[in-house]
Amino acid sequence: MKNPKLKAKRIMKTYRQTINASQETVFPLLCPVREAEWLDGWQYTMIYSESGLVEEGAVFSTPREGEPDTVWVVTKHDPDKHVVEFTRFTHQSRTCILKIRVLPQNVESSHVDISYTYTGISSSGNGFIDGLTEEAFRKDMKFWEDAVNHFINTGQQLKRA
Repeated sequence: MKNPKLKAKRIMKTYRQTINASQETVFPLLCPVREAEWLDGWQYTMIYSESGLVEEGAVFSTPREGEPDTVWVVTKHDPDKHVVEFTRFTHQSRTCILKIRVLPQNVESSHVDISYTYTGISSSGNGFIDGLTEEAFRKDMKFWEDAVNHFINTGQQLKRA
């Protein structure tokens, strides 16, 4: 049921990571299955994937404490262009479009350009957007960057403090 009084809020956050590896090394790690290898605390349930890994049309979910699971759909997966896009839906809260592109920086490193666009679909979703500070976003993106670099260098997860 639509709430005619709700004015949906939208916010876009972007970040550029520098990863000390080639595009070919970094891009395959942008997968819910592979993410469990390098991101401490990452949990997911694969709902549909023909290959068992990230692919266009794959569907998976992730838990978030105090909320229903978020459902993710891989809306674009282009290994040749090193681009992956996800659309996320958190029931009675918000949507999110997540776009990631891996670009070569030099022979030994890559830039990972990340863009999140959140839209509130309820007052709780709008509240999530209101609470998403630039400081918190950058802290999460920096940990992700450090975690990937640590995994590439050591083969181990970087543990959260």
